[in-house]
Amino acid sequence: MNKSILVELRNIGKVFYTDRIETHALSNVNLTIEKGEYVSISGPSGCGKSTLLSIIGLLDEPSSGSYFLNAGNVTRIEATERSVLRNRHIGFVFQSFNLIGELFVIKNVELPLKFRGVKARERKEMAKAALDKLGMSGRMDHYPTQLSGGQQQRVAVARAISGGVDILLADEPTGNLDSKNAEAVMGILQSLNEEGTTICMVTHDERFAKAAGREVGLLDGKVLQAGLDK
Repeated sequence: MNKSILVELRNIGKVFYTDRIETHALSNVNLTIEKGEYVSISGPSGCGKSTLLSIIGLLDEPSSGSYFLNAGNVTRIEATERSVLRNRHIGFVFQSFNLIGELFVIKNVELPLKFRGVKARERKEMAKAALDKLGMSGRMDHYPTQLSGGQQQRVAVARAISGGVDILLADEPTGNLDSKNAEAVMGILQSLNEEGTTICMVTHDERFAKAAGREVGLLDGKVLQAGLDK
């Protein structure tokens, strides 16, 4: 396997079963993401974008096919190992921010580091550095409800990258933002990628999909095009 390949999906399928109905969310998906790439996954609602991102992020398992992360087969690993790999190697940014309202900003950013076992002083320094990178160090003693939507998404990005990750997964990261804040968040993602962060983003916004280094089109659970580097 090419050492520059971070993510490799081989013939991935995902079927959901409810009330005797089979829903084929993904079918024979083949996709590779190289280290340092910025890939967007786009397509109409219900085409399987978020399902695909959940599999890449080890939040869900494929029904068929194989998934390799950093050349290791992670298709059928135990739940505990999946959790450890997620925490150490994958950062997530969601449309709804997913910040904990009862915790200060700094504590929200520290949380994944705490689960990783990082000592208190070190994780505070790492969280501060991430917030500073996102221009949010002046808000670290605020609660999420005291921030604007754009500021909350910046905090969410800081939390995702605070411990250093192999890949940042963004699921409609601008979906709850106005156009000004959406542009600002996209600028942040672009800057992170230019600094070497691998990014895979799901978006329905054609403008933002085109801003990535490579576009992947999805329709009815199938890859229409794996995309070409721009």
